[in-house]
Amino acid sequence: MSGQAAGPIVLVGAGNMGGAMLAGWLKSGVPGASVLVIDPGPAPAMQKLIADNGVRHETAAPAGVVAGVLFVAVKPQVVDIVLPPLKGLVGPETVVVSVAAGKTLGNLEAHLGQAAMVRAMPNTPAMIGRGVTGAFANGRVSADQREQVHALLKVSGPVEWVDGETDIDAVTALSGSGPAYVFYLVECMAEAGRKAGLQADLAMRLARETVSGAGELLHQSPDDASKLRQNVTSPGGTTAAALAVLMDKDGMQPLFDRAIAAARKRAEDLAG
Repeated sequence: MSGQAAGPIVLVGAGNMGGAMLAGWLKSGVPGASVLVIDPGPAPAMQKLIADNGVRHETAAPAGVVAGVLFVAVKPQVVDIVLPPLKGLVGPETVVVSVAAGKTLGNLEAHLGQAAMVRAMPNTPAMIGRGVTGAFANGRVSADQREQVHALLKVSGPVEWVDGETDIDAVTALSGSGPAYVFYLVECMAEAGRKAGLQADLAMRLARETVSGAGELLHQSPDDASKLRQNVTSPGGTTAAALAVLMDKDGMQPLFDRAIAAARKRAEDLAG
């Protein structure tokens, strides 16, 4: 990996997201010996991954270690408890990366001191390598550090850098929370299918496969979403009839405008 840090990659938290990141790093060629995992009790599958790849595991921050990258992947509600004992891991060349939703760089600095820091917002498809991550780097992050952080984050999908930390709140509202919106879309489609006369389990299977298949088509196609929509919409046909409802002035767009605005406001409230 280019821009290799002077110290180890220290992963704090090997739960669902942290564990997925670790698996991605190892698969991409990061040597297990260059990674230190700090977690009081990894799940058995994660313990096996750590042991099989020669990754060092500690239940608490060890003395005498200065991280090249300190990757914080713990739940936001425990950040204020977990971070203070980690201050000794942060040296002049360390870059701190946090994926703890709602925790600002100011909050991290309060516990770890001033340092090169990146605040990142992945989403849950990152756990299968199909996520997308928004990231913001403070002014202390060097070009080499940003390159290395980008390489570590991209194992779970594309990385989009934003210009201001407050933009992370909008990223959280759109892509961070976004998978839940898609899952609810499947629920709504299935329920509408049931009301149209289909058996509930059949309606759910059809809705689920339709949305996952459409997502894969969007992923593989060079066309944008608007073009793909137009491709399946015949004038005067069934799709056009449905879209006339969904694209009405009181349809999906204003609903999503309100939903994203509500999620962003909540992200801002949580960030303080």
